[in-house]
Amino acid sequence: MDFNFENCLKEGLSKTPIVPANERKTEEEYFTEAISRDDTVVTIRNNDKLPSFHEPQVTRESNMFKTQLRIKARTYLFERKLSKVLNSNELKTIWSLLQEHHTSLNYSYKQYISYTNFILVKQKLNDKYKLFLSPRIFLQLQHSKFKGYLSIDTFFKYIMKKIWVDQTRSGLSHYDLNGLGYLSEMDFESYVSDLIPTLTQLKELNKIFYSFYACLVVRRFFFYLDPLRTGKIRIVDILSCGFLDELLELREEIHKTKQNYFSIPSALHIYSTYLELDKNHDGLLSISELAGYKSGTLTSVFLDRVFQDTFTLDGQMDYNGFLNFVLAVENCQDHQALRYLFKFFDIKNQGYLDSFVITYFVRAVIEKLPREQQLGVSVQDLKDEIFDMVKPLNPNRITLKDIIHSGMGHTVVNILIDVNGFWSYEFRETAVTDDNLQQQKKI
Repeated sequence: MDFNFENCLKEGLSKTPIVPANERKTEEEYFTEAISRDDTVVTIRNNDKLPSFHEPQVTRESNMFKTQLRIKARTYLFERKLSKVLNSNELKTIWSLLQEHHTSLNYSYKQYISYTNFILVKQKLNDKYKLFLSPRIFLQLQHSKFKGYLSIDTFFKYIMKKIWVDQTRSGLSHYDLNGLGYLSEMDFESYVSDLIPTLTQLKELNKIFYSFYACLVVRRFFFYLDPLRTGKIRIVDILSCGFLDELLELREEIHKTKQNYFSIPSALHIYSTYLELDKNHDGLLSISELAGYKSGTLTSVFLDRVFQDTFTLDGQMDYNGFLNFVLAVENCQDHQALRYLFKFFDIKNQGYLDSFVITYFVRAVIEKLPREQQLGVSVQDLKDEIFDMVKPLNPNRITLKDIIHSGMGHTVVNILIDVNGFWSYEFRETAVTDDNLQQQKKI
């Protein structure tokens, strides 16, 4: 039988029921019916807020192909960005041209380049260099006294720093599996663990200690860059905070005189302190064991608050908690440390410290003094001195903001938690007088 399109069409129409126009469903009715069959429907009451249109959260891909495709695409993106970074030969080229077109100023021993010569250098180079040779960069980096001139050394240091930032950002972004611009603690710990073997000054570090060292590094970054304890830090903040520069200094074979927090001696000192405090060798610190920190000068009232308001394992502090504690106590002049410690002082959870709270901690410090020394100290006077020192907006309440703005956070914290800190404040005038006498004797 030959195929006939007209016959097929008639046969199909004969089997299709014809519904009158007035009985047909509207588009809205079809939509309502489809929604009612969907178990994911969201009903919105009059008083409820509208649901958010977009949640910027990447979940684990159930499709392995999609996951691999995303990873591959990001890898190509990083490679394309790194291809725009100047290599060593290109750096030598731009340095030579800058030297050729430099201008010697009679009143300076440094080499400078005028804007005219700056443009000449730009014209002799290809498009890859244009990012660095823009008028905006010249104006930003030009000498404050010699207007219209740019120091060649300053300009070349800027280029090197920009290259370092681009390369480091790319390295960190490889650990940002979700591509959202931040790293979780686990992501950053993976980065540090992979970085350790590349640091020259850590070549003598035992591999058994790698995990503890990585923990120390991660804790410092997250303590300062994640004060609200969200569990993630932005890659931009990692690059700009300066800690990464300090960590990467360990690639140099020459040890600088300045103490590096991430050096082996510093890391081992903190870890050995933890081990010395752990009297029963169970890997955790009880409140009685932590009381031995700083030769036992911290008050029991303060330590009680620490264990009440921090995460503990069955009432004991782990190494992560100890690192946070040390960073706060040893750097209580920093805003992040003051934020961490303020919650311990705020025993009423009211967002400020009143006379009762200040008196509560001051009395604990005084009670830790020898009995004969307690007689000469007035709790009321010391409390008033703290209020005068901070100068809060509300004369009866001290907020965290007041302490930070006063610039006296270090002194206030030491008075409230540490016997030695209290004595340093109490005899500050005597100490200054002794220092002046010693200087006069030397003269």
